[in-house]
Amino acid sequence: MSRQNRVQPDGTILAHPARGMLMGNRGILHEGGTLGTRRWTHPHWITCRLAFKDRRRALMAPGAYTELFFLDEAVACAAGHRPCAECRRAEYLAFKAHWQAAFGPADAAGIDAALHAARLENRRQRRHVAEAGSLPEASFLLWQDRPHLLHHGALHPYRPQGYGAAIPLPSGPVVVLTPAPMVTLFAAGWRPELHPSLS
Repeated sequence: MSRQNRVQPDGTILAHPARGMLMGNRGILHEGGTLGTRRWTHPHWITCRLAFKDRRRALMAPGAYTELFFLDEAVACAAGHRPCAECRRAEYLAFKAHWQAAFGPADAAGIDAALHAARLENRRQRRHVAEAGSLPEASFLLWQDRPHLLHHGALHPYRPQGYGAAIPLPSGPVVVLTPAPMVTLFAAGWRPELHPSLS
């Protein structure tokens, strides 16, 4: 039986058997081995490697943070997560350099505070509207009420196990799931790691 620990681009957390490329942390969200009603306990939402220094974890262990999983880093970014400064050090430093170039000096706590404000509205995912043609690669948007990833000028429908075939990018305004600061970083050249189903 699958645990409810797969984060989707629209912020929901599902039970699904497909394995993601990255793990995430928002604090202790589970109770007795199942996901509770909380969706975070601190503003430091990070993405981690699935394996690091031979560490082993029991999923949803008592008193330990809840392991969340993402198809890829574009999904994690849409949900408002940034790279971990320990297990993904190189990715974090590249992310931080792009952040500072775009927004000015900030440490991890400052970045997390800005992301927390940008990703949430009334305890739900904050969304914004933009012209489809203005969005950079790796942005997630809603099209026909489903999350789609923008990749190589086309949309790819999201599924928990991977992306669907490309469809044309629509024209006009669209609802964007990826938080505005992440979209700015994508436009500045920082790129999240994408799932191999896109190739």
